[in-house]
Amino acid sequence: MTDKHALIQPDKGQNATAIHLVAKAGMEGKLKTLSAGQRAAVAAQKFTGDGFTHAIVPDGDAWFVLAGVADPADLSSWCLARLAELLPAGTYRLAEGEPGAAMFGWLTAQYRFDRYRKDAAPEGPRVLLTSAVKAIDPVLAEAAATALVRDLVNTPAEDMGPAQLEAEAQRLAKTFHAELTVTSGDALQQGYPMIHAVGRAATRSHAPRLIELTWGNPKHPKITIVGKGVCFDSGGLDIKPASGMLLMKKDMGGAAHALALAQLIMQAHLKVRLHLLVPAVENAIAGNAFRPGDVLASRAGLTVEIGNTDAEGRLVLGDALTRAGEEDPELVIDFATLTGAARVALGPDLPALMTRRDETAADLLEAGLAADDPCWRLPLPESYREYLKSDIADLNNSPANGYAGASVAGLFLDRFVAEGTDWAHFDTFAWRPAAKPGRPKGGDALGLRAAWGMLKKRYG
Repeated sequence: MTDKHALIQPDKGQNATAIHLVAKAGMEGKLKTLSAGQRAAVAAQKFTGDGFTHAIVPDGDAWFVLAGVADPADLSSWCLARLAELLPAGTYRLAEGEPGAAMFGWLTAQYRFDRYRKDAAPEGPRVLLTSAVKAIDPVLAEAAATALVRDLVNTPAEDMGPAQLEAEAQRLAKTFHAELTVTSGDALQQGYPMIHAVGRAATRSHAPRLIELTWGNPKHPKITIVGKGVCFDSGGLDIKPASGMLLMKKDMGGAAHALALAQLIMQAHLKVRLHLLVPAVENAIAGNAFRPGDVLASRAGLTVEIGNTDAEGRLVLGDALTRAGEEDPELVIDFATLTGAARVALGPDLPALMTRRDETAADLLEAGLAADDPCWRLPLPESYREYLKSDIADLNNSPANGYAGASVAGLFLDRFVAEGTDWAHFDTFAWRPAAKPGRPKGGDALGLRAAWGMLKKRYG
């Protein structure tokens, strides 16, 4: 990605091309301010003020931009993003007002995952000026966190296994002077048996591990962020079809969100005691893979019958959430690419949100709407707990009836969260199947800014 610090700059009166924002309802009035030649240029480009469209308007030896937005006085994160994708390289400023929230989309629109590409980069950068200097660093931080999620998710599993997630946590620990602890391989058998069972069939270079990072003043409120780090999911012995494996490099998207949120927390010096937990595994197939019908022990002392080896994410999260509770946090947030059921219910754009407390759900939903990162709450119905019953163990990891898959997975996780703890669970897709302004196809952060907005409000 282009250096984001070069894309948003303080306005010091430097030369820049003006962007005039106009709503479709205001087009008639705007056209009256233009010359006949300029109106002809606008008409030739068939510009009518629709959102995400623009026209280049000649102005003597120079030119300016007309850009369609829903409301020039109330800019969303994405309303200038198409401009950042399509305008010629150069420096721009709004003719009136400040870009505000639209700075985020201006930045994320210029993201490009080019680790494996040899073709030339697109023309750029496009620089946006603003007089709201204090707003620059926060939006740069959020855009960098989003780019981190995208980079991690877009990277194929061979180059983004458990060891690489550990390396990313090491980078954060070094940058922000945090403490890092990693339990890996056979050492997991004693304390984290479900993480070990899920990951034990992977090669030595992709051995399972639990990554723990702690940061901040121990006297501050304790919060824990947990991220599912299944770096590739074959489905295990309940193997997925080939089509089902194509996107499984993204099954560590929860870990990517957790790492990015930790980065935001530490970079902003939020007054919390942070505990980050990433169970990192590959759900592989080998002679020692865990099997359907096996009964696994867990860190919590509960036994789990395996109804389906492709429901592995909830297993590794179960041990991690148990570890989280041992530090007595006042808030736990987990991110996971957990269920296809959430995607069937809500599609790719809306993360499913499940919480124990109504006020926490309300805070997260409000923060998501404010940041143009909407979520949708799903229930945790007590009556559905019976779906997790097993004839021979305390729990079954995958009920056979197929009902309420996202909520039942949430109820499974709930059994491993300490009693009384404020807990929020994001079942996120971490992927954008089709591009939208500021949001290219591929890995993406969905729910990240909602969680960050809530944390800033609660602890900032």
